[in-house]
Amino acid sequence: MTGLTPAAERRERILQEAALQGLLDAERSQLAAFVDLDGVAATVDSLHRAFPASPRVLHAFAAKANCLVPVLAELRRLGMGCEVATAGELARALAAGFAPDRIVFDSPAKTEAELRRALDLGVAVNADNHQELARIDRALGDRVPVSRIGVRVNSQLGGGSIAAMSTATSTSKFGIPLADPGSRRRLLRAYHDHPWLTWVHTHAGSQGCPLDLMAGGVAQAVAFAEEVNASLGRRQVVGIDIGGGLPVNFADDETTPTFDTYVRQLRTQAPALFSGGYEIVTEFGRSVLAKNGFTAAYVEYTKSMGGRPIAVTHAGVQVATRTVFHPDAWPLRIEAHDRSGRAKRGGPVRQDIAGPACFAGDLLARDRALPLLEPGDIIAVPDTGAYYFSTPFHYNSLPEPAVHGVRTSGDGHVRFELLRPAQDPWDVPGPGDHGAPLRQRTHEPVHGAVGRGVG
Repeated sequence: MTGLTPAAERRERILQEAALQGLLDAERSQLAAFVDLDGVAATVDSLHRAFPASPRVLHAFAAKANCLVPVLAELRRLGMGCEVATAGELARALAAGFAPDRIVFDSPAKTEAELRRALDLGVAVNADNHQELARIDRALGDRVPVSRIGVRVNSQLGGGSIAAMSTATSTSKFGIPLADPGSRRRLLRAYHDHPWLTWVHTHAGSQGCPLDLMAGGVAQAVAFAEEVNASLGRRQVVGIDIGGGLPVNFADDETTPTFDTYVRQLRTQAPALFSGGYEIVTEFGRSVLAKNGFTAAYVEYTKSMGGRPIAVTHAGVQVATRTVFHPDAWPLRIEAHDRSGRAKRGGPVRQDIAGPACFAGDLLARDRALPLLEPGDIIAVPDTGAYYFSTPFHYNSLPEPAVHGVRTSGDGHVRFELLRPAQDPWDVPGPGDHGAPLRQRTHEPVHGAVGRGVG
């Protein structure tokens, strides 16, 4: 008996194989990230099974959660669509092979050029405000749109425990408010004036938002759609985009809440959503990828300060930005492994887990009880498959780590697929060098003493 959960045993097995194959190496690749593609497939399957087959449902993965093109392509092969919030994310979704009619474009700041491109391609568009509706009207002219076009509404029901993740507050920057004086009536008039407005979109928030708040926001959107159709005497609104936002359990390996739990909440608060009268779009991101990815880093040095042990590792603010700047809202687990990838044994010692960046707050964990870490050990940081290593923060010009996809065959063999190569910090063009790497200009070896840490 190892005392590890099945998920932790799988991470240990992956780490051991990664160390054996040199994907993690104390001299050359001290930081790497892993996406469990088998786990991704199982999670997507659970999402599809949670929602009924009829009415038609498109599960559009929120690209912001992990915008690596190979990851998006894998999700496409698993039957998902893609939700994008910028032109850059739209470009990545198209590069990943998503058909335009399976892409949803959300953003509070779409430019006229971006709107024209999306409408020309047939990408679904959720307008954020009345000024954007006017832009869409001008872009369409006399054309009948091929895109599904909707409006994001704000139910103004309140927020969750993380203010930055709460988008249904009374003063949120997103969407058109339903409760402000005169706002609902004005929006209803917009649907009367624009027959191409056939969808309603809502998203109450994500991490820290309770399920009843999220489902309540969907119920408000469905009620507004019913009001539009009743006032027009026809079913102009044919679809509801319910957003995403299912929170993730970062405390342990249990997946909770589940998609099934959320759907039960939706059936209770918004039964008309499943009446058969509306198509449905979802925009889950973090809940699809977070628990299917982890980061691994070597411990470079250890020391003691004020009586507290400190382990200085190669994972910090560049791959865990939210945790470093808001540790109370975004705590992460840390697992201790030896240099071969095996889980460390030994009594817990309270210690700080620090990153490589040059400021005092670059800490993954403070006063965390773990087997005492030593130079050459490896830390694993679970639940980082979304929003962490996929969108690194380039503070101190720290390079992007390699990201490896992982699959396991029936006989237990671990196979890796490179999803993103490690960035070489010496590949920096200088003025007038037209992209010539600094390494070539200085004759510095790729893995020389100064360049240590290149993956």
